Amino acid sequence: MPGLEIAANPTRVVVHPLVLLSVVDHYNRVAKNTKKRIVGVLLGQVEGNTVNVANSFAVPFEEDEKNPAVWFLDHNYVDTMREMFKKVNAKEKLVGWYHNGPKLRSSDLQINELFKKYTPNPVLVVIDVQPKVIGLPTNAYFAVEEIHDDGTAATKTFEHVSSEIGAEEAEEIGVEHLLRDIKDNTIGTLATRVTHQLTSLRGLAERLADIRTYLEQVLDNKLPVNSEIIQNLQDIFNLLPNLTIPDDSSAFTVQTNDEYALIYVSSMARAIIALHDLINNKIENREAELSADAIANEAKNATDTQAASTDAAQPADSKDAAKSS
Repeated sequence: MPGLEIAANPTRVVVHPLVLLSVVDHYNRVAKNTKKRIVGVLLGQVEGNTVNVANSFAVPFEEDEKNPAVWFLDHNYVDTMREMFKKVNAKEKLVGWYHNGPKLRSSDLQINELFKKYTPNPVLVVIDVQPKVIGLPTNAYFAVEEIHDDGTAATKTFEHVSSEIGAEEAEEIGVEHLLRDIKDNTIGTLATRVTHQLTSLRGLAERLADIRTYLEQVLDNKLPVNSEIIQNLQDIFNLLPNLTIPDDSSAFTVQTNDEYALIYVSSMARAIIALHDLINNKIENREAELSADAIANEAKNATDTQAASTDAAQPADSKDAAKSS
C-alpha cells in the first residue's frame, strides 16, 4: 500500500459558529440557487495538534465549470484583507481556506498551493451549506505527499482529519439568541421536542449503521483492527443500561412515563392559556368595534339632526323675505 507523509500535520480542526454563519451568508449573497462555488479564507490559531478556526472572510473567486483547471482567485484581495484583520486582532492568523463543496475538486490542490504563500500547511475545510444528511456540515483536509511503493514520483493528495464545532461562552449565548429569533412560534414546545428527538434518533441510527459497517468490514478482513476504535466501542457498550433486569426496566419505564406526563400536562396548560387569551382578545376587539359603531351612530344622528333643523329654518326665512317684498 502507498504511504502518506503526514509529519507535522494537526489531527483536529475546531470550527466556530461565526465561521459557519459567515460562509452561509457568503453563499446566499454570491451563489444562491446556482452551481457556483464560493471560496474564502480561514483565520485562527494553530495550538499543538489542533487548528482553531475562529473567523473567516470571503474572497473573489471564479472558475470555468467545463474546465476545472481554469480558475481565478484574487490574491491581492487576500493580502489586503489579511493586513486589515491583523490590525483588528493580531492573534488571528491565516490558517487555511474553505469552499462549499460538497466534495473535493481537482483544482483544490492547486488552490491549496497558492495558500501556502501565507501559511506553510493550510487546512482546507469543506463546508456544506445545504447538508442533506444529519451530522456535521464540515470536513477538514490537509495536503500530504503520497509515496508509492513502486518507486514512482510522489503525488500530492488530501488527507481527511477530524473536525468539530466548538464555541466559547459568548458565542454560545449569541447562537442561542439567534436560534430564538428564527424559532417558529407557531410550533408548540411538544412538537419541537418531538422533532428534535426524531432528528437525534436519525443521527443515532446513522452512527450505529457506520459502526456496524466498520465491524463487518473488520470481520471480513477488509479493514485492519484498530484497538482505539474497539476500546471506544467497548466503553460505549459498557455505559448502556442492562434492561434485562426487571427492576431497571421498570425504573426506566416509570421515569420516562413521568417525564412525558409532565410534558403533556405542560402542553395542555399552555394550549388552554393560549385559547383563553385568544377568547379575551376577541371579546376586547368586539367591544371596541361596538363602541366605535356607537360613537359613529351618535355622530351620524347629530349630523342628521343639524341638517334637519337647517332645512326647517330655510323656508321660514323665504316667507319673511316674500312678505317684505
